[in-house]
Amino acid sequence: MNRRELMLASAALALAASFATPTFAADRQIAGIVFQQDQFFNGIESGMKAAAKKAGVELLLANSDSKPEKEQQLVDTYVTRGVKAIVISPISPKGSEQALRRASEAGVKVITYNTFNLDWDFVAANLSSNQADLGRTTGEAAAKFIKEKLGGKAKIATLGFRALGAEVSDLRTNSFLEAAKAGGNEITVVAQQDGWLAEKAVAVAGDLITANPEIDILYGANEGGTVGSVQAVRNAGKQGKIFVFGIDGSEQLANFLLDKDDVLQATTAQQPFKMGSEALDAAVAILDGKEVSKSADVAVLGLSRTDPAAVEAFKKEWKSLK
Repeated sequence: MNRRELMLASAALALAASFATPTFAADRQIAGIVFQQDQFFNGIESGMKAAAKKAGVELLLANSDSKPEKEQQLVDTYVTRGVKAIVISPISPKGSEQALRRASEAGVKVITYNTFNLDWDFVAANLSSNQADLGRTTGEAAAKFIKEKLGGKAKIATLGFRALGAEVSDLRTNSFLEAAKAGGNEITVVAQQDGWLAEKAVAVAGDLITANPEIDILYGANEGGTVGSVQAVRNAGKQGKIFVFGIDGSEQLANFLLDKDDVLQATTAQQPFKMGSEALDAAVAILDGKEVSKSADVAVLGLSRTDPAAVEAFKKEWKSLK
């Protein structure tokens, strides 16, 4: 092979390599960190990946497995590696602050998501679902149901998670109850208990039903509370007599809405794909020197038994995030 042929061959190999392996600018490398692997965070990661591909940035994904020491190690490693931004759902507002503050002081832009009422001064942007909107959207569905099906009066018991996060639990619950009063509905809250893990919530809801047989509605402030409430109604044989409204979205809750037993009436879901993509978009915009909102709400999605087509569409999208 002569020199000219050798040069042409080398050029061809270089061109082929450029197509086989995408290249990214060093100043556009972004780390994305989740703290557990479930459908919600799979959706977050999918949204990040889609936004990164569209923007032409390199995305480095990692999972802290809800371990503060691992989260700290990941943040420190990414800073050492030279990433320009970290997009993260912090495990703890207190426990996560030190490592992320160090990252910010090292010049790394910190973008947080899925974190409520964060007051860190070094965060470039924070994206989360509006907790009051979650409760209000379900409450609006409940108000219509109470007016049309219960004659404008309802006795309600609620399952929250105050021991886990009182402010968020109260926001979701109080906004639900306030919205349920719309149109002059008479609402009586007969009991309020904690119950956010499904296996425990079913027992709590069951006890509430036994102690308060006059209950018309059970409200779960999160997925576990909602699932437990549905199962408790079924266990008590109260289908058609006690109705459930809740917060959060999952394939299981979608199936409950489509079930003919008429127990779960409505729930309001967060949108993880949208949250992940918008968080990554914010990081890219910040690196490009553009102004972004310091705090932004990601739209929530109301799902109701009265719109099975929308529930089916949600279920299909959710299954794709597994």
